[in-house]
Amino acid sequence: MKKLLLTTMLLIACVSFASAQQAQIKFDKTTHDFGKFSEAQPVKECTFTFTNTGTAPLVINQAVASCGCTVPNYTKEPVAPGKTGQIKVTYNGKGKFPGHFKKSITIRTNGKPEMTRLYIEGTMEEAK
Repeated sequence: MKKLLLTTMLLIACVSFASAQQAQIKFDKTTHDFGKFSEAQPVKECTFTFTNTGTAPLVINQAVASCGCTVPNYTKEPVAPGKTGQIKVTYNGKGKFPGHFKKSITIRTNGKPEMTRLYIEGTMEEAK
């Protein structure tokens, strides 16, 4: 009986310790609005900054845009606890119809939350 109790206590302690060591991603913002811009200058860029607020290194496994007109570039190296990283997003509206758009970028990490969606939006106006 004592062995069973001791084994159970050790198992609980190991699980608690393993879950305590976790990366956590926190973004400064999750949406960027480009506002109105001309079709004559269709390429727009923005940067999303995040911080690892956890206790283990944070790794971005994947950043996938909802459309080929949107390209995310992100920090490839692990981000240490307390440090920041960036996701730079480029939108290219060339060949797209003028008007309002809203695109998403899905971020997958080894931390909590495992998945985050970032959004860019704006209104491309017809060139005059």
